[in-house]
Amino acid sequence: MTFRPLHDRVVVRRLTAEEKTKGGIIIPDTAKEKPQEGEIVAVGSGARDEAGKLVPLDVKAGDKILFGKWSGTEVKIDGEELLIMKESDILGIIA
Repeated sequence: MTFRPLHDRVVVRRLTAEEKTKGGIIIPDTAKEKPQEGEIVAVGSGARDEAGKLVPLDVKAGDKILFGKWSGTEVKIDGEELLIMKESDILGIIA
């Protein structure tokens, strides 16, 4: 990918949603919710504090994350649907 987000923004690839429930029921595409888990593809250089110092991000490319349902902006880069969001929209890192 040739895209690098600015400042405290990250580019996220959604992880695929489960096709079946735990009980084995297959979920049709129309009933699926968009997953709230993703993998970070690229990160910006960081935000600036009041003094002008660069504050690096806590996440890095390759981290699996959990984010809010309506977080980010959907974009299409190189034919792939991705999300661009601020680091503050990320709820946590999945270990």
